[in-house]
Amino acid sequence: MAVQEARDGAGSGAHAHGGGCTCGDCPHGARAGHRQAVAAFLLKRDEFAAGQGLPAAVAHSVSASRQWVSEELTQSAELVAARRRAEGDAWLVRLWRWTAYTVWAAVVVLLLVQALTAIGAGWSTARTAGLLAAVTVAAALTAASWFHRARGGALAPVIGEDNRLSTSRSVAASWVLFVAYAVLVLVGRLAAASDHAERDALISGLELARGAGAVTVLAVVCGIAVLVRRVVGLRVLGQRLQKVRADRPRSADLLTDDAGRGAFADIQYVLINAVALVFAAVRLARRPDQLPDLPWGLAVVTLVSAATYLAGKYAEGGRPVILSVVRAREAGDLDAPVRTGDDIEIRGAGFVPPGAQGADRLSRMVVRIGAVNVHVPLVPVTGGFSNPTDTVLTVPVPADVEPGRVEVQLVTAAGVETNRYAIDVTE
Repeated sequence: MAVQEARDGAGSGAHAHGGGCTCGDCPHGARAGHRQAVAAFLLKRDEFAAGQGLPAAVAHSVSASRQWVSEELTQSAELVAARRRAEGDAWLVRLWRWTAYTVWAAVVVLLLVQALTAIGAGWSTARTAGLLAAVTVAAALTAASWFHRARGGALAPVIGEDNRLSTSRSVAASWVLFVAYAVLVLVGRLAAASDHAERDALISGLELARGAGAVTVLAVVCGIAVLVRRVVGLRVLGQRLQKVRADRPRSADLLTDDAGRGAFADIQYVLINAVALVFAAVRLARRPDQLPDLPWGLAVVTLVSAATYLAGKYAEGGRPVILSVVRAREAGDLDAPVRTGDDIEIRGAGFVPPGAQGADRLSRMVVRIGAVNVHVPLVPVTGGFSNPTDTVLTVPVPADVEPGRVEVQLVTAAGVETNRYAIDVTE
């Protein structure tokens, strides 16, 4: 399908904008431009992997053809990255409307639930206070969506510096919104109360003894959100954690790591807090005259989940490391020392940061051999690349490298440097 789309896009004049337009509702806008660029890149990569498209001037030399293919793929990957960033920016601009629609849809759902539960029992002041509190919160979120419409609307505060949805901030924001809603319900009931005893009961419902569990959980999750941001920032600056920026936030970010794999620490943190929030919401519906009294058993479970999540943030990542460097040997080659012009195979771990599997990120990897910077060539195969990988990569030793003992060091796509590994280069 990608190959057919690339051929159709190249052979027809239907795409008048050529993918360069980034207007919101244009069918030939950022999304179409990104799809066309991706299709063209995949077509070119698979053709090179099959040995097609090489010019005669470089076809006779393995090293020259590999370098030429790598340069062509790098340029095509940069175009894909530019179109992807344009699509991500356009998607964020459109997102604020969807956040506003979702918030007001939740208000409508609450109204329907209250209307159904009022059948037989009758409409009460608590239902009116709950509906007015929901409208107030929805109006505040809509206003926030408008002011932050270029950064994702109401989701802007929970989008991290790496352009991904932050699990810790999302959980903390959920608790903040719920507690604010609960307090507004009590405020509405207090404003409508005419009896002195009822007002005193509502005020006593705000005492710490009534909602100590919920307040404790709120304090902990907010502290976790601040602490995790600090921990991640320090680990990135200390080159103990590799971070690359995402194209746009996705809902899956709440449950996965930067590479898109399911993360146990994140999943259990979101799941347990979601269960606790549902329990607190039911308690508020049953007792709308006080803060939801979260049982200490459930509160402790939530705190254990928060501690597990924080420990996971401390444990994730690690600095890339070079374990060994050997001369790359093809079938039929004689054993020999490393000479200028030879290929060397660097073995280690953590060469490709999570989320940097795209060709535009792989092409940014650089190997320092002595004083010479060598860009890691992209070697295409059907469906991906055989070089570089997370544990092994191959680069040529340029003629500018002085014979003797030199140090090899890798700079990853995240800008993190590995350890230095010394090798001997002969003439």
